[in-house]
Amino acid sequence: MRGPDLDKEYSEKKLTLPEFLSAYNAGLPTGFPRASAALLRAFCAKFPDFFKRGDIWSLDQHRKKVMDWLPGHLRASEKRD
Repeated sequence: MRGPDLDKEYSEKKLTLPEFLSAYNAGLPTGFPRASAALLRAFCAKFPDFFKRGDIWSLDQHRKKVMDWLPGHLRASEKRD
């Protein structure tokens, strides 16, 4: 008999934006751009369909999407400046 899958539970846990920000940056590979609250709010505005139940985040649903979006968003922001 197996015990609870703690990694899965942690990954699926519903988080506030500040909780997600902390968890996201804590597990990020070295050299990868870090998120900020402002960047996560921009992500929310860009992808409102990911937040149909309000401002609720989870690592399993949002981490990979933010990781894919963030570098391109930062490059685009640098070009505008």
